[in-house]
Amino acid sequence: MAATPTITVLPILGDQLSEGLASLRGRDPGACVVLLAEVRAECTYVRHHKRKIALVLSAMRHFSLRLRACGWTVDHVRLDDPANTHTLRGEVVRAAGRYRATEIVAVEAGEYRLRLDQSGWGEAAGIPLHLLEDDRFICSRDAFSRWAEGRRSLRMEFFYREMRVRTGLLVDEDGAPAGGAWNYDHDNRKPPARGLAPPPALGFTTDAHTREVLDLVDHEFAGHFGTLDGFDLPVTREQALIALDHFIDHALPRFGDYQDAMLAGEPLLFHSWLAPAINLGLLDPLEVCRAAEAAWRGGTAPLNAAEGFIRQIIGWREYIRGMYWRDMPEFATRNELGASRPLPEFYWTGETDLRCLAESIAQTRDLAYAHHIQRLMVLGNFALLVGVDPAAISDWFLVVYADAYEWVELPNVIGMSQFADGGAIASKPYVSSGAYIDRMSDYCRGCAYDVKQRTGERACPFNALYWDFLARHEARFRANARMRNIYAGWDRMAPAQREALRRSAASFLDRLVPAEPGWARSS
Repeated sequence: MAATPTITVLPILGDQLSEGLASLRGRDPGACVVLLAEVRAECTYVRHHKRKIALVLSAMRHFSLRLRACGWTVDHVRLDDPANTHTLRGEVVRAAGRYRATEIVAVEAGEYRLRLDQSGWGEAAGIPLHLLEDDRFICSRDAFSRWAEGRRSLRMEFFYREMRVRTGLLVDEDGAPAGGAWNYDHDNRKPPARGLAPPPALGFTTDAHTREVLDLVDHEFAGHFGTLDGFDLPVTREQALIALDHFIDHALPRFGDYQDAMLAGEPLLFHSWLAPAINLGLLDPLEVCRAAEAAWRGGTAPLNAAEGFIRQIIGWREYIRGMYWRDMPEFATRNELGASRPLPEFYWTGETDLRCLAESIAQTRDLAYAHHIQRLMVLGNFALLVGVDPAAISDWFLVVYADAYEWVELPNVIGMSQFADGGAIASKPYVSSGAYIDRMSDYCRGCAYDVKQRTGERACPFNALYWDFLARHEARFRANARMRNIYAGWDRMAPAQREALRRSAASFLDRLVPAEPGWARSS
């Protein structure tokens, strides 16, 4: 009698779309079934931007086709499958039963909530579960813990230098940094010059698979934030590689100089669409960094551009992931400044006469994209100044951006943007008056408010809100070495001027309309 074949079910998550995934490597495709499941629970645990849902589902469907072409048996459960249980656990259990599987092998989820759910898949299916580390990241969770252990300060810069040495990126043969410095951020803060022209745009034509997904998302998630109009994101590895080449050739040479610049109507400038592709698994972070390094070594991109770009990936991306897993789940509830204001309604509607916010929110609605300075110094800055509950603004960021997964979004927002972790990530709060936005953008031109005025009906609200924030939290921040000069400026103001600023801030705050509950998370 022939032996009963053993079948391993390999569930692959929507952000694990890599052919080199640990669960696939070295396995016999004839003894495995790959499971990809489009489930409503993952689309709605927060009410994700329609464009983000479409991106993930389309990329999953194209990845299924690629795996089948490589000889894998793929069970792809579609969102509109009548038998779909609409939870990942439910679909793993169903697949295990369908194929009489003897084990489940999966790569650990990137999000804490989903990793907890994964731990129960084996018991629910009644067969062994083997969870593998996600080695697509350069620094393992254990390696990050070893780096962090015993350190008084966990600043990203020191972690980044070790990552440079470990990867060999932009270091000389003796381990010294290329060009003699680890960080060229001081060269990367140019305001947008008049007539600054971004490189030609790159977009991808939707095929039949993506058009089917767009119709499905438009029908099933019509009430979610955002639009699907003009969807042209890369949904395959081949397209992602084209996007990488386009960025390296056309945008990287000026990325360093203008990475902090903002212009109305120019969402990308010299940035890229690469973050969603990296976070989905379509691009490997090291291959992206090596492409940038090769451009510098080949003389087609300056060192400040290559270094600034590489730092965002092997520095911030890896560091933020390490901080997330080090401090979860407590990290998600941190609120060191005691902020409690509801998210303002205009974060969902875009209806505000503050042009910087209106432009950034409209772009976010239309593209599920804003670059890091729009997120940090416009949208995050305003939320911090007015005292929005950090959980509320964190949920908003998780909903609205195509590259947002909790492991990368939450520590960036809770820690770097909102200082709700009390300074574990950032050494000072990232707050500014309207002057910074005016210097780094053209948003203030044509705004209903005058960025030069501090008080009065036409004064830019950022100005009074900035000083009001500093006054509210003086006991915490006055001794901060990086803020002494700021408080010295506050001290030089006449008492009447201080009072006028605080009255102006209070008047503006009283007029803020809170968002209706349920936009981010359905009750």
